Amino acid sequence: MGSRPIIKVIKLENPRTEFQEFDHYNSKPFSSPSQKSSMELKKFLSIHILCVLIFVGFLYYVTIFIFLDDLFSLQSSTGKFHSLFFTFVASLCVFSFFVCVLKDPGGVPSSYLPDVEDHEASDQESKRSGLLKKKCDKCSEYKPPRAHHCRICRRCILRMDHHCAWINNCVGHRNYKAFVTLIFYGTIAAIYSSVILVSNALHKDWNFDGVTPLKLFYIATGVVNIGLSVTLGTLLGWHIYLTIRNMTTIEYYEGKRAAWLASKSGLNYHHPYDVGAYKNISLVLGPNMLKWLCPTAVSHIKDGLSFPTSREYS
Repeated sequence: MGSRPIIKVIKLENPRTEFQEFDHYNSKPFSSPSQKSSMELKKFLSIHILCVLIFVGFLYYVTIFIFLDDLFSLQSSTGKFHSLFFTFVASLCVFSFFVCVLKDPGGVPSSYLPDVEDHEASDQESKRSGLLKKKCDKCSEYKPPRAHHCRICRRCILRMDHHCAWINNCVGHRNYKAFVTLIFYGTIAAIYSSVILVSNALHKDWNFDGVTPLKLFYIATGVVNIGLSVTLGTLLGWHIYLTIRNMTTIEYYEGKRAAWLASKSGLNYHHPYDVGAYKNISLVLGPNMLKWLCPTAVSHIKDGLSFPTSREYS
């Protein structure tokens, strides 16, 4: 019998230098800075983004110039303090939103190849099987660990969490921190606005004519505000949980299935990238706690082609 051919695939020594930002619409690297700028502007041509910006503007206006002005008066020191605080939080929320929209979540470099060792020829079948598993069946390209194919972006995204229509972008390796800060500041702003609205409604004198339309306005705005607070608060809690466990939404559901399969075999499943709560948080938000809530403080973000595992820390 003839000997089987040896497969040897070598990963680039410094894949970080090969990182490429992709055209969201054509799933190809940008050919020039001007093309990149043009494509970034096109991202805002989305009904979802337009709705978000209109809603944020409406919420800011009614909170400051209707509810807060009626409750404290914007000319008073208390009113000025509350308006400045809410403006500060809302500005950080909008800034995080723009970062989420414009920041590329991370695409797989075209030169990427998985690292496969070939110490023993007898292992060739298992290695060939491993290579096939690392190849995306949608775009037929090799993908690193934790990368998944997005059918909307039509490419594989590094450490993909999900595709978010509200930012017209994927939430992945390079913009996940900005997404977490977005829902954090959004939750604070929504709750703060709700408190101001309810406080104003409780202190308002409703004993005058023509109160019905005003009541309807307060009720409708209150329902939307409180609903938004609950929704964003729940989403924030979910992503805090994922950050502490160093998981993505996709990995959470994959982990549930893996845990079920492991339990059938009498084994315990442990998420391979869970390296401890504080280390997990540092990998996502950064080692400096003072920069945890800054969406652009991402110098700690690596190439996204490999990640530390619990085995390395055991």
